[in-house]
Amino acid sequence: MTKRLTVAQAIVAFLKNQYVERDGRQCRFFEGCFGIFGHGNVAGMGQALEQDPGLPYYLFRNEQAMVHAATAFAKSTFRMRTMVCTTSIGPGATNMVTGAALATINRIPVLLLPGDLFARRNVAPVLQQLESPSTPDISVNDCFKPVSRYWDRIQRPEQLLTSLPEAMRVLTSPAETGAVTLCLPQDVQAEAIDVPEEFLQRRVWPIPRTRCDRGQLERAATWLHSAKAPLIVAGGGVLYSEAFEVLARFAEATGIPVCETQAGKGALSFDHPQNVGAVGVTGTPGANILAREADLILGIGTRYSDFTSASKTAFQNPAVRFININVSEFDAYKHAAIALTGDACVTIVELQRAVNGYRVEENYPAKISTFRAEWEREVDRIHGIRRDPPITQGEVIGIVNHFTEPSDIMICAAGSMPGDLHKLWRTRQPGGYHIEYGYSCMGYEIAGGLGIKMAHPEREVYVLVGDGSYLMMAQELVTSLQENCKLNIVLIDNHGFSSIGGLSRSCGNEGMGTEYRHRRNGKYEGDIVPVAFEANAASLGAWTIRVRTGEEVKAALLTARKQTRTSVVVVETAYDQSVPGYESWWDVPIAEVSEREPVRTARAKYEEGRKKERYFV
Repeated sequence: MTKRLTVAQAIVAFLKNQYVERDGRQCRFFEGCFGIFGHGNVAGMGQALEQDPGLPYYLFRNEQAMVHAATAFAKSTFRMRTMVCTTSIGPGATNMVTGAALATINRIPVLLLPGDLFARRNVAPVLQQLESPSTPDISVNDCFKPVSRYWDRIQRPEQLLTSLPEAMRVLTSPAETGAVTLCLPQDVQAEAIDVPEEFLQRRVWPIPRTRCDRGQLERAATWLHSAKAPLIVAGGGVLYSEAFEVLARFAEATGIPVCETQAGKGALSFDHPQNVGAVGVTGTPGANILAREADLILGIGTRYSDFTSASKTAFQNPAVRFININVSEFDAYKHAAIALTGDACVTIVELQRAVNGYRVEENYPAKISTFRAEWEREVDRIHGIRRDPPITQGEVIGIVNHFTEPSDIMICAAGSMPGDLHKLWRTRQPGGYHIEYGYSCMGYEIAGGLGIKMAHPEREVYVLVGDGSYLMMAQELVTSLQENCKLNIVLIDNHGFSSIGGLSRSCGNEGMGTEYRHRRNGKYEGDIVPVAFEANAASLGAWTIRVRTGEEVKAALLTARKQTRTSVVVVETAYDQSVPGYESWWDVPIAEVSEREPVRTARAKYEEGRKKERYFV
């Protein structure tokens, strides 16, 4: 039996019946479709979505933003659910490329359906077509190839029958997931096909808990038994595998301290006795000292980005060895590790059985406790800084952190805040800390907050965003109001790109182009450019207020939480007051020659820092 449908109708009918299952729990994989209609998709995907409400449609204002929202939706559900994104041909499509890169780098599943050229070509060149004199078989959608985990162009209707299952295979793969792009020529979208009815029936895709090789597991247990100073690096894979409880039991049983990457923060509650906090460039002193001295690193679900490894300078013990638990073989073998290629949850359980009662040496727990206590005092100090306006970013973070409930979700992405939050934010529940730091993409915050709220409508979502990110992408405020998805936005106004300004000065430069100042005498050294962010947000429909002091921030948060619509609290902070780094280094190349003495001095320090970079073989 078959059913006569257009290609677009067949896509909608297929997607709405795809489910995933893990540990006996089933849920629908695609919760809806984000989109902006244009001539490249309105008559195809638009008609199909309007005709079949089984895949709900949500109107967005910017195509990049809707991919961010879909990514945040999937990330906040530990990759068990996601969204579809449909766009027109041309700029509507290419606006999604940044979002696709972000999703793929962060290993988050999103399905992108950009409109494309006419497959039959007879009316070419169509509006917004990129013409090539060397081949007609190219469009701007080829830009998606390097940033997609799976890419296809549906040139004939029957190709759907093989391409859609392949897309699902990748999207639901714990190891291979990322952005999947299916380019849809606008004429093909409207063409009819006789679809086998079994193709449209409900299908459940198991999310496997793959197990690692037994021999490698036994070898890893041997290494652990001989370790004197082991350290666990918990990455995002701990959360995506929902392995937080088994990780806590493993750490308690063995006494091994746990440090967290940006993606892995929240794997343990901040007050867990084994949690020594953030590691790497944005890490705590205790975690970075333990990393430097460790003779064994147990990496769980981490890809060892340069911020985690401090540009390969974090692990300085000459005898250090690595064991990596990761569903991705590519990541499991990093740092010349014993590769326990498998699901984090089941592999931790099996490793605990294999180590058979192993526990760290007697003096190690006291060292961990000392580092934890010292760091909590430092956090209290930074949170408790009181100064005349403009106040510090650390004080604002402390106020928001103390105000929020354990079930609330905080989101941020770019600028100086992710580094401060990685160190300072006291996460109490897995998933409560949502930072996009694989791509560190400005503009992710508000769109991502909307995606989180759509995934968890019962929870309060706090968006911490800098003025730079807000100016890049704030328009989804309107979408949050249209969809009745309330966000609590705290906008930090420091009149510039504070993070890069600090980095510029650390490189011996003067921060050129990082402060929002009027041009004077050919340079940006005039007065601050005033921006009424609260007026802007109010014009989009949000409840807004501008505050100056810590007490005013507290009062504003209380009032904002009572609002029924999205709120924006704007607070000016000091541009040059940042949280320091601790016991770490980041490789940012400094100019090898310069006429300026500060640059030459910075280069000398840089060359000394590079000497600590290690190559693990």
